[in-house]
Order: sequence, then structure tokens, then C-alpha cells
Amino acid sequence: MHFTLHITERCNLNCTYCFTKKKNVDMTIDIAQRAIDLAARLNKNGCGIAFFGGEPLLKKQLIIDTVNYAKETYPQKQFHYKITTNGILLDMDFIEFAVLNNIYIAISIDGNQKAHDSSRVDANGKASHKVVEAAAKMLLSKMPHAPVMCTVSTDNVHYFADSVDYLYNLKFKYIICTLDFSGDWNKKLLRILKNQYIKLSKFYYKHTINEDNFYLSPFEVKISSHIHKNSYCHERCELGKESVSVACNGYIYPCVQFVYEEEYKIGDIKIGIDPKKQQILFQDNESEKNTCTDCFIKDRCNHYCACVNKQTTGYINQVSPVLCAHERTILPIADKVAEKLYKKRNGMFIQKHYNEWYGVLSVAEENLNDI
Repeated sequence: MHFTLHITERCNLNCTYCFTKKKNVDMTIDIAQRAIDLAARLNKNGCGIAFFGGEPLLKKQLIIDTVNYAKETYPQKQFHYKITTNGILLDMDFIEFAVLNNIYIAISIDGNQKAHDSSRVDANGKASHKVVEAAAKMLLSKMPHAPVMCTVSTDNVHYFADSVDYLYNLKFKYIICTLDFSGDWNKKLLRILKNQYIKLSKFYYKHTINEDNFYLSPFEVKISSHIHKNSYCHERCELGKESVSVACNGYIYPCVQFVYEEEYKIGDIKIGIDPKKQQILFQDNESEKNTCTDCFIKDRCNHYCACVNKQTTGYINQVSPVLCAHERTILPIADKVAEKLYKKRNGMFIQKHYNEWYGVLSVAEENLNDI
């Protein structure tokens, strides 16, 4: 089981699609340490710990103290850590600490300057792209495999394909693009999104043919959902089982999207997780949605993600029409480019999607090339 520490509700950027509730409450070191204690009790060999905000680096020292506590108190456990930051407060000291302590840093950049600054400005309305770009270069100098998180919104969808190209040229090899499903996506914007995905399919084809090492989501995920149908349909969101989120008040929730929602509380760090509440919530989310029963892409669709459903409809068992439109848009485009690459028996494509060791081998190969 993975733990997310919801360490702060305050952020230093105003993002148009941010769904984090603005509460003036912060995680304390006592709560963080108790969460580590619980994680250690529930996981024999260790587990993943994610620091989530708002902006987690607003509590940089708390993160450092929590990691040091886990290392000193449970030396036999293998904890690994993850942080997603907007980059504003990222510095070399923290990056070097992260390298030494197995902290996986992802940075949020919504693409080129026009795309990013359309959605991410500070409290004074000042654009943040230049600062974040500098932080990204600094991060990549020490963590060349750090991923970039790109949110596609109604404000920046026009720049989507150009933004992915920009991020790739910035030397990011892991580009994870996520749609802001809560936006006001009308038919015109969805057509633009489709055209952007078509452009991106050409990007995907070009770089795969060139044997370039890269990861582009959602293309990789959707292609895999066809190639590995049986395993993919069993990898649904296991709400409250695979991971939980610890709020600043010590209560435990099944996901970061549910923090402070009383009806979704499944325990606290003092007494642990209530297995009955956990199981009820899991079963409720696992059951097939009525609107999806007869859908021919249901086994490849993201409609089972409780977080997205809750964010967009307010309920875990109701699916957003925007999500349906998105899945029906991306799947045939991804399938078409995959078919072309497969027919060519492209080595990179075959390795990436048919060799389970590809991820490990590609990283090892690049490390050797750096020597």
C-alpha cells in the first residue's frame, strides 16, 4: 500500500483547473511521523510515500525531516518517495537531497510559454513559465529521467502538440499529459483536441521510427490497453486498497481527491484503516457503471477512475461526458499509429510494448552511455 501525505492546502500559483480546496491548514511533523509509523506497520518491506499539496515544497523542511525520520527509525524498510512540484520553489539543494534519498521528483509544466502561462500565474498575476523552465533544466541536470506533468485545459489545448514538442526538446523523456476533465469542453474545443492528438500521433510515429527513447502518455497507456487487454482490464482503480491519503488532521482517505470529504473517511493514523469502510468503498467503485455496461471500449477506458469521476461529477459511480468523449477520441488515433508501427516491425515499438524488461533495460543503457 502506498501512502500520500497531504501536507499543505496552500499554493503559490493560481491554476485555473486546480481542484485543491483552499484550507489554511498544514501537515505537522507529528502527523507525518505517525503516518510513516502506520505505513511501516502495514507494509512489510516498505512502500511508496508521496508528498502532495497544494505545492508540497512550501513545506520543504517538513519533507526533509519526514524522510530522515523514516530512514533513521526504519532502516530495514525500503521507502521510496514522490513529489510533484510546480517548480517555483525547487532548488539544487533539495534536488541533491532527493537524489541521495530516493525521492522521485515530477515537475508540472503545461507546455510552451503560451500554453503554460495561460493557466499558471502567481497570486499577483505574474507569469511563471520562465522560472519553471529554469527549474526544469536544473532538475534534468541531476535527474535525467524526471517526468514532466502537462495538464491540457480549455485555455491551452490549441498549443497541445507544440507543447509536447517543446517539452521533448527541453530533454524530457517522460511526458505525461492529462486532460482537465472539469473544464468547459464544448464540441469546438473537442474537435481541436482531436486535431492535436492527430498531430501528436505523427510526433509519436516519427520519434519511434527514429528509435528515440521516450514515453508519451496517454498514447503509451492506450496502446498498451490493446496489446495487453487481459492485464489492463484487471488494473482498475483499487480505491482505498492500493494507496491511501493522510490529511493534515490525521484522517485517512482513499485518494487525494477525497481529502476532507467526511463520507469517504476510512480511518485515522491513531487507530489505522477501517477494513469494512475500505471494502465498501472499493466494491462501490469496482462495480461497472450503468452508462458503460454496453460500451465497446469499456475495458480500455478510464471511466473506472474514482478520482476523475469524483472531480467531474461529484460521485465515484458517475462518469463525465467529457471523459467519454476524450476516450473515444484518443483510442482510434493511438490504435492507428500503433498499427502502422507494428506492421513495420519497428524495433523500438516492439521493445516498448512487448518486452516487459524494456523500462529497466532502456534506463540501464542510457546510464552506460553517460559513462
